Amino acid sequence: MKCHSVQQSKQKLDSIFKLVESLPDDPETKAHWARYLCVLVSGFIENSVRSLYIQYAQNKSAPYVSAYVARNLGQFQNPKMQNIVNLAHSFSPAWGKELKDATDGELKDAIDTVVSNKNNIAHGKDVQITLIGIKNYYARAWKVLGIIDNHCNP
Repeated sequence: MKCHSVQQSKQKLDSIFKLVESLPDDPETKAHWARYLCVLVSGFIENSVRSLYIQYAQNKSAPYVSAYVARNLGQFQNPKMQNIVNLAHSFSPAWGKELKDATDGELKDAIDTVVSNKNNIAHGKDVQITLIGIKNYYARAWKVLGIIDNHCNP
């Protein structure tokens, strides 16, 4: 990953996963941590997508164009896979198609599940997310971000 801010965010999140894994094996405590990590992973996806495209705009366009992109990406929220694909398509129809094709199936499901669970958690609803589940979704989200990074930083 060539985007420094995404790497830094990943390192922080990785350290939280390690901390939680080292806690005593109390199912209720781990369930609370899994919900917290779900919220963090959703935010990580959202912020990383923004950062990758903002960095791309800064590297490839005039300052006023990259400022416009950064302002508009500030409104990018709820990074369900279709929203990410639409954003990629707005940069390049080929990127949008490639991202959609490459993420169809378990990568799309992982992103959408994380975001849906985060929304349910934020609204006080029960979710059935485990520490192992969120760790797997996080790994799949990283793959999606890698595809975007390859578009923006060939």
